[in-house]
Amino acid sequence: MPSVDPSVDSDSVPAPGFAGPEFEGSAFDAPPDAEPPRHEERLQKILAAAGLGSRRACERMIDAGRVTVNGREATLGDKADPNRDAIHVDGQRLVTDTRLVYIALNKPRGVVSTMDDDKGRNAISDLVPNIESRVFHVGRLDQDSEGLILLTNDGGLAHKLMHPSYEVAKTYQVEIPGPVPRAMGRELKSGITLEDGPVKVDSFRVVDAYGKVALVEVVLHEGRNHIVRRVFDAVGFPVQRLIRTEIGPIRLGDLRPGRTRHLSQAEIGALFKAVGE
Repeated sequence: MPSVDPSVDSDSVPAPGFAGPEFEGSAFDAPPDAEPPRHEERLQKILAAAGLGSRRACERMIDAGRVTVNGREATLGDKADPNRDAIHVDGQRLVTDTRLVYIALNKPRGVVSTMDDDKGRNAISDLVPNIESRVFHVGRLDQDSEGLILLTNDGGLAHKLMHPSYEVAKTYQVEIPGPVPRAMGRELKSGITLEDGPVKVDSFRVVDAYGKVALVEVVLHEGRNHIVRRVFDAVGFPVQRLIRTEIGPIRLGDLRPGRTRHLSQAEIGALFKAVGE
């Protein structure tokens, strides 16, 4: 499966001769870029299908003012299109479009962060062969690094998670030569200058130390290539092993290398919240 750059938006192009709002006719007459017709269902049915409880329990949520549709507080009897409307429960986005997939992958060492590698190396697509949709990978890791990568066919969310302006934090556990100088944390948090500009970590702590190896945890929202390795190279402690354990609110947890899992509704909602939706 070829990867797609989620930073590039495809502008819809009107069909030749299409007169925009003056167009009339059936759906079969509509130009290729016309919006599909709405398919609305009762809101409590949509909520129940998303796993929020029985229809009666979902009716109580609506009646209590806990549900909004496209920013408007819902009332009993309202309908919505689960594939097009933005539904929030208690302020958290609920994904009801069954065409969308959100997956966590624990990328092993030796796998490249691409959906298709022209050099024949092991790629992400080799670990997720059963996904029918074309997906974006959120959070590139170099071939020698391990850990959490998110996969989704939600291009809008993928773009926001990767764009530096949204400042979604990423957490790494890093093995470096020990012992760790006391001043290292202060130096990294105050900022250092690399060849492509300054960088500073959001937090730093020593997790463990054994022999001549130390395990440290760093959090940063930078997305530049090899940024973690370059930061530690700059302070004279080259990375021996690097594992990304978190992307925003999503944690790697006990997911084994090479395995995937689908994100829960709560995790998906937390991702939307992290980018302000």
